Amino acid sequence: MSFVLEHLQNNLWSGKFTHFPTDIMVHGISARLGGVSSKPYDALNMGLHVGDDKEAVLENRRRYLNALEIKAEDVCSPQQVHGTKVLRVTVGDRGKGALDYESAIAETDALITNALGVPLMLCFADCVPLLFLDPEKGAIGLAHAGWKGTVARIGVKTVEAMAKNFGTDPGKLLVGIGPSIGVECFDIGEEVARKFREAFPAYHDKILSRQEGKDHADLWAANRLQLIEAGVAAENVQCADTCTSCQHKWYFSYRADGGETGRLAAVMMLKKY
Repeated sequence: MSFVLEHLQNNLWSGKFTHFPTDIMVHGISARLGGVSSKPYDALNMGLHVGDDKEAVLENRRRYLNALEIKAEDVCSPQQVHGTKVLRVTVGDRGKGALDYESAIAETDALITNALGVPLMLCFADCVPLLFLDPEKGAIGLAHAGWKGTVARIGVKTVEAMAKNFGTDPGKLLVGIGPSIGVECFDIGEEVARKFREAFPAYHDKILSRQEGKDHADLWAANRLQLIEAGVAAENVQCADTCTSCQHKWYFSYRADGGETGRLAAVMMLKKY
């Protein structure tokens, strides 16, 4: 099994990819249980930008990150805008966006680093978390791939940024595709379907399907195929195969929760190299 959901403590749960070595990196994807936020953000909302009480979010972050043995005040987090900007962060960026949204890195949807002890954190509610580890060079990356980011190939752009900054060989990368909305729940309009066909002319038939008179898009397949096309080994790309909409009692889902909900977090931190 490539993805497991583990109980940490006090009803806190965390997803992890089993192909990521634990000796050099800690990572986790939060569920929605075990926090203090009230409806509609119940309970472990990790996002400071959705209208939840700030102190509740900070307590949620402390609970979850402490369980991963990460200091909540050290987290580096961006203001996500469904774009394709990839930013390399350093030790000097530690703490940006950790305790308030205003200090978060502006207009950025992917972070990369080779700095030890700098936790990267992005937030999600149906969009795809993409986690990257280069065990050879000692570098990590974390990207936010909604349908717009997927079509614009933010995953590939993250791979390219890691190659440029760290000398990463795409063939050596380990990648995790985290819990997000699955194809059965992700119906789209014709305009969005057209964008997928234009973006992926060679394999759009493996991404788009017609179900009950509506177009559906498989974001997991779209990200997996573009990464393989970019040189990532197919066997190194593991998918959680977990739909946040189907399992919105475990995960936050923008669609299933009616557009007002909390955010789960994907977190990565290099421990040593």
